[in-house]
Amino acid sequence: MRALSEKPLLVAAAAAALLAGALLVSSFVRAGDRFLLCSSAYSSSSSPSVDLAAALLHYATTRTVPQQSRAEIRISFDVLRRRGPSNFLVFGLGHDSLMWSAFNAGGTTVFLEEDPVWFLSVTKDSPTLRAHTVRYRTRLADANDLIKTYRSEPSCLPPAVAPLKNNHRCRLALADLPAEIYDREWDLIMIDAPKGYYNEAPGRMAAIFSAAVMARGRRGEGETDVFLHDVDRKVEKTFAMEFLCKKYLVGGTGRLWHFRIPPVNETSSGDKGLC
Repeated sequence: MRALSEKPLLVAAAAAALLAGALLVSSFVRAGDRFLLCSSAYSSSSSPSVDLAAALLHYATTRTVPQQSRAEIRISFDVLRRRGPSNFLVFGLGHDSLMWSAFNAGGTTVFLEEDPVWFLSVTKDSPTLRAHTVRYRTRLADANDLIKTYRSEPSCLPPAVAPLKNNHRCRLALADLPAEIYDREWDLIMIDAPKGYYNEAPGRMAAIFSAAVMARGRRGEGETDVFLHDVDRKVEKTFAMEFLCKKYLVGGTGRLWHFRIPPVNETSSGDKGLC
């Protein structure tokens, strides 16, 4: 009898989860419908309407919802709406990947994932996503040593730190990324990976450092919007203040910080760091 009585509750809970996921994405779509429609005019080979339909179908038929809260998602969504079709680099594949790709309709969204098993799982269900697997040379257990010693390695400091490609002397530099990551200038960078909650995990030290180098080395006009998730954790917070810079922090909510970083030629600095 207990099993029978619990079954309707489980069905109701599952239905609520499906509805929540679909409503979350559709609410942002409604808020930015003009933006999404206008961005279609800038699309070439990609199909924004197909991406959007795939995202809505995904969240309407799954029990999982995006990892970030509605308020956190709103910050990035508003920037995408303001900037229009953009080059958007996302560290991490997850339940929110289709959403980010759909929000950047007409732009280029690329995901970097360190877990090959998870990569295959996500891309099998969402084959339209543009994604690569990457390897990190860091461990979370080494975070304290990395923050204390990086200044002693000239390849970790401007101007030697740029370009990142093949910069193997600096342990924080992502030196072996796919060519398109180095060849493209990124308007937005989201850091929500790699894993950073146990000692042997890569941690986000290199992702934060390399995002800062990309932003400061931007050759085109304008600034780079960088979003860092899980700033309630010590490592994320410490490395953000060191490399993304407190003076470039323009907003945030919950566990998300938003930085707007200018290229180095637009600012002057007296020290040898990225800030």
